Amino acid sequence: MKLAKILGAAILASVTSVGIAAAQEVKVGIAAEPYPPFASLDSSGEWSGWEVDIIKAVCEAAEMDCVITPVAWDGIIPSLTGQQIDAIMASMSITEERMKTIDFSDPYYNTPAVIVADKSMEIEPTAESLSGKILGVQAATTHQAYAQKHFADSAAEIRVYQTQDEANQDLVSGRIDATQADSIAMSDFVNSDGGACCEIKGNVANDEAILGKGVGVGLRKGDDELREKFNAGIAKILEDGTHAEITSRYFDTSIYAD
Repeated sequence: MKLAKILGAAILASVTSVGIAAAQEVKVGIAAEPYPPFASLDSSGEWSGWEVDIIKAVCEAAEMDCVITPVAWDGIIPSLTGQQIDAIMASMSITEERMKTIDFSDPYYNTPAVIVADKSMEIEPTAESLSGKILGVQAATTHQAYAQKHFADSAAEIRVYQTQDEANQDLVSGRIDATQADSIAMSDFVNSDGGACCEIKGNVANDEAILGKGVGVGLRKGDDELREKFNAGIAKILEDGTHAEITSRYFDTSIYAD
């Protein structure tokens, strides 16, 4: 009888342990600032967008219980390293500088950086063409780093904003001459009523050391098990067509490149 009780207790402990493990949440950090069409708050107060749908698909494919956790962009890496979140999926480019602090999964999208300006302005995505112009960029992004390296000597000013929306608003109002940002996000902007004044002037020259090797999931150094889970989830949705199906809801072309 005593043996049966011991075995019963062991089985209960085992089941409880499995239940706790299965219920463990993975806090996936996204930028608290809206970044349409990748992520923004909808009318019901829920986060929606291409990247939000990709997060859900990757987590489902990897059989992870993920919770989307908004964090201010300029504090998102400290939130990861400080263990307030477990991963970052916020259009964060895989760069050498960031890899000094965190690890990354395989990329889940890759798009170029572009210059956007008013349709009436003859601007090209070069230092010579931006000479004397005011260029707006979002703080703590690859675009800020790129602009400061390639355009600071020629531009009249590199103006830094906390959000891309703020830069876009100043572009529309004429307080800046141009902005640099991701091609997909800016395509969405110039095709909107608010951005109808402007157009994409072209891709900036590639600088992989700054612009990176695509966008991946940011993870704490040494969290190899979680990184492999995300890699497996990304690989699965690319293989089974889920990535392409989600992309087709938002974009006319693929935004994934090997």
